Amino acid sequence: MATDRLGDMRLFSEAVVLGSLSSAGRKLGLSPAAASARLQKLEAALQAKLFDRSTRKLRLTEEGQVYLRYCKTALDAVDEAEAELLAGRREIRGKIRISASADFGRRTLKPWLDEFCREHPQLKIALTLSDALSDLLRDDIDLAIRFGRPDEGTLAARRLAPNWRVLCAAPAYLAQRGTPHTIEDLAQHDFIVLSTATGLLSELYFERNGRHQRFAIPMDQAWETNDGALAREWLLDGKGLARKTIWDAVDDVRSGKIVPLLVQDGIEELGVYAVFHATKYMPPRVRAILDFLVVKFESATSELLAMSRAKTLAPQKKNAIRN
Repeated sequence: MATDRLGDMRLFSEAVVLGSLSSAGRKLGLSPAAASARLQKLEAALQAKLFDRSTRKLRLTEEGQVYLRYCKTALDAVDEAEAELLAGRREIRGKIRISASADFGRRTLKPWLDEFCREHPQLKIALTLSDALSDLLRDDIDLAIRFGRPDEGTLAARRLAPNWRVLCAAPAYLAQRGTPHTIEDLAQHDFIVLSTATGLLSELYFERNGRHQRFAIPMDQAWETNDGALAREWLLDGKGLARKTIWDAVDDVRSGKIVPLLVQDGIEELGVYAVFHATKYMPPRVRAILDFLVVKFESATSELLAMSRAKTLAPQKKNAIRN
């Protein structure tokens, strides 16, 4: 084969990440004209159009999305092989790109990653914190921690821990506004609502007397933000009630900074998942950190459930809602 297929694959993958073919070419030492010519030859060899060039920004075609998935697998395998041969031994090295929600990433995941990197000093972490779901292919993410199982067929998932959400408030807020004891009482309260790329998380779900109930938060009584860390600050400042995953709330509940509400009506959800690319090949560094996180979540789950039973924080209903 006359063409440098690996080089073409690397050019294509970099163009996806950078959003620009000329930028990808410069990174790889190619002129814009040379980069364009190589991409055209690659598409001709594959008999497939990889990018839709009808817009200013590069947009992957359906065929491009398929090819990107296999390019990533092939390039990761080559990079791992070269790193292992150069090192002369099998080490966990390179960079792992991880995404997680903002509050969980800062308060729980970051210390765990620090511990893992102390054990593997040749490793670097690229951590993306966002309350919006990342696109693992487009955002070049190796591993994502998500609350809820993904629907994307091109991704694999491993359940790490149980999860449920708690409605909570700061003691100062409750002292001023009173404690809601029924779902109907919620109409008299202010709220803090998280905004995501898919919309406002403004609906609360409960189960009482065997019947599902939904409470729609009146948005004229709500503070809104797309930042989970800011939502926590507002919660601690006493601006209103907020719904938090138990993983985000547990430390503040334990310390008494927030008080859980209507726990007896809570519903357990689908859980916490590690999400990764559904390919036969997984780089050793990604496999290693996944195994590490499985152990960390097992230990943290035991502590969480023990604390939840002591404080009656765990819901009695199982997997009644998906989100």
